[in-house]
Order: sequence, then structure tokens, then C-alpha cells
Amino acid sequence: MRIAVTGSIATDHLMTFPGSFGDQLIAEQLDRVSLSFLVDDLQIRRGGCAANIAFGMGCLGLKPVLVGAVGNDFADYRSWLERHGVDCASVHISETQHTARFLCTTDEHHNQIASFYTGAMAEARLIELQPVADRLKGLDLVLISPNDPDAMLRHTDECRRRGIAFAADISQQLARMADEQIRQLVDGAAYLFSNDYEKGLIEQKTGWSDEEILDRVGVRITTLGPKGAVIDRKGEPSIHVAPAPELGKADPTGVGDAFRAGFMSGLAWGLPLERCGQLGNLTATHVLERVGGQEYELSQRGFLERFSAAYGPEAAAEISGHLRCYHP
Repeated sequence: MRIAVTGSIATDHLMTFPGSFGDQLIAEQLDRVSLSFLVDDLQIRRGGCAANIAFGMGCLGLKPVLVGAVGNDFADYRSWLERHGVDCASVHISETQHTARFLCTTDEHHNQIASFYTGAMAEARLIELQPVADRLKGLDLVLISPNDPDAMLRHTDECRRRGIAFAADISQQLARMADEQIRQLVDGAAYLFSNDYEKGLIEQKTGWSDEEILDRVGVRITTLGPKGAVIDRKGEPSIHVAPAPELGKADPTGVGDAFRAGFMSGLAWGLPLERCGQLGNLTATHVLERVGGQEYELSQRGFLERFSAAYGPEAAAEISGHLRCYHP
């Protein structure tokens, strides 16, 4: 199955301030704040929704096609992704902009002050999907994840016009995009991804009920955090997928992207939807146990053992013939 993953590609700059932001603020002067924080730590992590999803699919043994826009500072990141099985030949390189960056400072109470530099991501709206399909001799599915809003709309429209199945994953851009734009992204999607909060927001912004959305999409997948996930189809009973037990909790950044990586991998292998959800949950659990969206490792034996413990030996046997984890 030929799957293209469109969306953001970015680097995360994560810093720690050993104090409280609140102690530095003067209530009577909040209209003219001028502050500088001396931070103790800087961690630079690879990120971006599309890159995180493609990385996870690569670690499970697939060859996803990453589609997005980056700057000419992408060389090291490209090498990392390609070593983990990601096809980067359709990534657009900007001649003038840097790769998008997320800069975030966290204080001792986990309050955050952050900025997002869009940079080259704005050029994603220039990307046509047809040349990607021509290079691969066709596309079976395009995942449209958070990106430049115009790019998301363009990719969705092109998929409709060219008859390519697409999966909608609006998530972080729900707050930014207009109601009519949300309706354009949802209508006709083969798969619609969201978490439980975003599910309600999609219904509010589209003006469509849950039933009306199920009339317009093939499969609706809703992640429930520690409660797992639920999969809905029109006229079919809901499938609740139990969570995969974690070994510890380090950081939630990239957990949703990893779920999508596992789910999409299951689709590529032709597995039942329940099995796709289980793959998503266990891949997401690996991210939760690390700081950063691409800092985890998946081993063939370890993944199958944890999958069997969570969902049973028969379920593990069903995925074992497909799974080709990157790490030994």
C-alpha cells in the first residue's frame, strides 16, 4: 500500500527555567512586559506531525512517503529519517526559509512560554500531489496532518479531484481554521482522526452531529488518552480498543502522532480496524515513555512481547508476519 504522509516537519527547541514565570510578572504592568529568562537546559528534538508519523511507520517496517516543506538546513534531519525507512524524495526544499521551529521554555511548575516559527512550512501550499503519485506509480492513501492551512486544503481538494483516498487529521489547526474550512477537510475522508476533545470541537465547528459526520466519512477514530481509542463506522457497533500498559510516563509530546503511525501501518498491512487501533496504542505508549516524538526504539521481539501481553497471543501472531521493526 502506497501511503503519503503530508504535514509539518519541524525541530523542537525545549528549554527549562529553574523558577516560576509568575514570580517575574508585575500585575500592574502586564501591558508592557519585558523579560529575559536564563535557562538551565536546552534539548533540540526532531519533530513535526508528518515527520513523527512517518518515522513511526518506518520503525514498524514500512516505507512511508513524507510530503512537506523544509529549509536547506534539513540535511541531517533527512539523513535520520531515511535511516529509519522514510522516503524523503518528495520533501520540498525552500530556497529562502529555514525549517519550522518550535521554541518552548518550561518553568518549575510546568508552565510554558512558546513560539512557533512557520518558516518553510508556509511553502507546503506549493506542493502538488500528482508528481508524488507519478513517481510512485500511484497513491493508495494520503494522510493530511497539521500543516500550513492552505496546504491542507489544497491536498484535500486534489485528493478529491484525482480520486485518491485521504485521511483527515486536523488536530492542532482546528483552532486556527474557519468553520467552512473544517467542513472541507472532513467531508469525504476515508478516515478521520482526532482526540476526544477535538471530536467535540469538530462537531461544533462543522455544525454536524456525530451521526452526520459518520455519513460523510468512512471511519472515525477517536483517541481517549489513558482510556485507549474508539473506532466508529456508520451502521456498525463501536470498537473500543483498550490502552497498552506503559512502563512509565516521561512526556506526551508526539503520542498522537505515534498512534497514527501504528494505525496507518495496520491499514497498509490490511489488518482489521481493531488490530490497527492496537498497533496505534502500543506505538503511542513507546513515545509516552520518552522525551521527544522520535526518541523511542522499536525492537521486533520486544514489541511483539508487549503486544501479546496487552492484546493476547492470537493478536500478536496476526501482526507478526507483517511487523519488521527497525531496531534489532
